[in-house]
Amino acid sequence: MPRAQTPPGVDRRRLRRVAAVVTSLSALIATSIVTGPATASEAALSCALGRTDAHHSEGVDGWNGAYPRPDHALDAVMIFLSFPHAKPRMSPQRLSRDYFPATSRFFERASYGRFHLRAHIQNRWVRMPHPATWYGIQRDWDSGRRSDYLRDAVAAADPTVDFSRYDLIYLVADPGAPGVDADATKVVNLDQPMYADGVELRRFVTVFEHSPPDRNVLAHETGHVFDLPDLYHRPESGHGNWDTHVGDWDLMGSQFGLAPEPFAWHKWRLGWITDGQVDCVNPDRPRMHALRTLSAPEAPGSHRRPRLLVVRTGPDSALALEARGAEGNDRTVCTEGVLVYRVRSATASGEGPVQVLDGHPGTSACWGTSVYPPLADAPLAVGESMNDPEDGVRIQVEGRSGDGEWAVKVTRSTS
Repeated sequence: MPRAQTPPGVDRRRLRRVAAVVTSLSALIATSIVTGPATASEAALSCALGRTDAHHSEGVDGWNGAYPRPDHALDAVMIFLSFPHAKPRMSPQRLSRDYFPATSRFFERASYGRFHLRAHIQNRWVRMPHPATWYGIQRDWDSGRRSDYLRDAVAAADPTVDFSRYDLIYLVADPGAPGVDADATKVVNLDQPMYADGVELRRFVTVFEHSPPDRNVLAHETGHVFDLPDLYHRPESGHGNWDTHVGDWDLMGSQFGLAPEPFAWHKWRLGWITDGQVDCVNPDRPRMHALRTLSAPEAPGSHRRPRLLVVRTGPDSALALEARGAEGNDRTVCTEGVLVYRVRSATASGEGPVQVLDGHPGTSACWGTSVYPPLADAPLAVGESMNDPEDGVRIQVEGRSGDGEWAVKVTRSTS
């Protein structure tokens, strides 16, 4: 496989390679590969955190059946809503190109071809009964007006849309209509379902984006449909940086991030990484562990190579390690290396269920392009290490083999 080109703005010092990797490194990597079952978490690995009652819990020991699981093909309908006294300036076909096929391709790459999002575009405007201003559309939306919006949208679309055919519903508002607030784009989950065409409708992706929309916005919202949490931090005042928890890493933190590939932990939850690609680490029994770059595509035999190392640190917490590189969805990554983050399965969406640990706390990178430069250089390069005093763990990146496998050692820290 050709090597990815160094993207603009990448710190080349952090992308350096060892000039000569000794043959023993490849042997150490090979012996660390763990085989496992064919589906995610069937074996209930010892490092797999259990699901909790937290909203969008990061537990991986089971699947919440209220959400569709993206481990096969799913069908999505995209419905375009217009409003009285506001003539749309663009056609549904033109607006749909803001989202597809890019969103489907993102998930194809992220899932290593395990998930196919099939978009069904409704090539006509569906007229809503009230102006957009009547619904009071905004980020923190009045639940009554929001319910009115959903009921009216389903009723208006039902004569031409068979809702029973689809797993996901995207409702796209005319971006030029007065009263359409781009900040209101979100997934709406209903406690009491609506009904149409003999099926329950429990979840809608409501889209109010400008054209062109925010980068990766539809993939972010679709992640919520699959039970993934928000990883950003919303300041109490509404002002300040929202990206202090995970920075550019994982689009559930920021849809603008330079490295939007979902965390390996999320891929494990979704079924895109199997137990055989997860290596449970015991720091009291140090050995060399291998990591295949997360965004690297599957290759013959690579489905048995670890993409995630996990150190269980408590009943509801773990340290996760993965290798990030400049290819696939991460082609614009700021720095390459081994990324370390803490996962808490009892922490709710938006409250910090994932926290990236900064491998270089005294520096920043990619000012002007990164959503949070202090974490843009968080990964560890070859020859670098970090201590996590909270859990008494030391992580060392020992090398990288010729085929791109990273070699990592995890031990108990002495300080």
